[in-house]
Amino acid sequence: MLRITQEQARQYMLLRQGLLGKHRFIGKNGAYQYVRQAGCIQFDPVDVCGRNAELTLQSRVKGFRKQMLEDLLYRDRLLVDYSDKELSIWPSEDWPYFSGYRETSAAQGQRFEGIPALEAEAVAYIRQNGPVSSQTLPIRGTVFWHSSMHWSGHWHRQSPAARSVLEQLYTDGVLLIHHKSGSRKFYDLADRYLPRELLTAPNPCQDESSWLSWRVRRRIGAVGLLWNRRSDAWLGISMSPDQRDAAFDRLEREQIITPVQAEGTRFPLYLLSSDLPLLESVISGQADCRARLEFLAPLDPMLWDRKLIEALWGYQYSWEIYTPAVKRRYGYYVLPILYGDRLIGRIEPKADQKAGTLTVQNIWFEPGIRPTEKISALIDRSVQRLAEFNGVRKVIPPV
Repeated sequence: MLRITQEQARQYMLLRQGLLGKHRFIGKNGAYQYVRQAGCIQFDPVDVCGRNAELTLQSRVKGFRKQMLEDLLYRDRLLVDYSDKELSIWPSEDWPYFSGYRETSAAQGQRFEGIPALEAEAVAYIRQNGPVSSQTLPIRGTVFWHSSMHWSGHWHRQSPAARSVLEQLYTDGVLLIHHKSGSRKFYDLADRYLPRELLTAPNPCQDESSWLSWRVRRRIGAVGLLWNRRSDAWLGISMSPDQRDAAFDRLEREQIITPVQAEGTRFPLYLLSSDLPLLESVISGQADCRARLEFLAPLDPMLWDRKLIEALWGYQYSWEIYTPAVKRRYGYYVLPILYGDRLIGRIEPKADQKAGTLTVQNIWFEPGIRPTEKISALIDRSVQRLAEFNGVRKVIPPV
């Protein structure tokens, strides 16, 4: 088994992510190519200084603007909002792979009293009138309903009928999100936007085992290096430890993934075999590892396995947005600071479009990191770039 240093592991992951050296991803096409590489990026509606998916792309796509993601989702239809790693954004070309999930959802929806009749009514209305939200679909009343989406595994004792039927049809793949207005979702029929050959294509995976292997391979590609351990990187994939073992065994046997041993780690890490040339360029010293300073999104794909981040970076990370304020070590919406191949600290920015400001509420540096003039200047430059990304110009530094 190939042995690598922690530094080499970090550099490989960052190069794979497009976070080190010259920008690999540029403009709207670069944003699309990155999502294709990652398989999915997580969507979270909280917007403090940009939403998670936007911040994920802003850190690694040169010239990225929020409108580019909107266009890819709702004009070009190259990306879709759908379940994967919780609420996610992924390439529409992957639609056939989730056919089994949609079929299971549809079967579950049929079990709930009143839902089938409401689905037919909603589809007929949307077919005639176009996009709707739960507020504009003229279906009244409430139903007993249980959401089958990965991120809502709890009973809704009583739920508005319009919302229930729209979410069920969306999970079934009958509807897509047409657009969003703030946090409000508007839905329309999927067959109006995705090609028929894509909607009717069979699942390329012949059985559950091959589908789980495809999803494990996809998550390894998203992070860059992953180990066969329990991890948040597997969220949204319903599989047992034995099934995960079988997927790793199959992928390694078919030479789709390759194990490596990074110094200081107990477990082997796996990368896509197709990325071995990139790792070899790091080992040989030929890779472009010039330092950049970037702020990472809270749910950035590279951060999905926090134990791995701690093992390779010595950086303890948790997203404290749902932690009570009195128990937070840092802040409500904090972004890790990446400089070169090191995670050097955290920053808490907050944009206010009405006031035209971006306030840096605090900066915390990791132990042993001295904020030199160069680092301070790079942080200032990145803060200004984040302000412009959020459509504001005035930066208010921490007190």
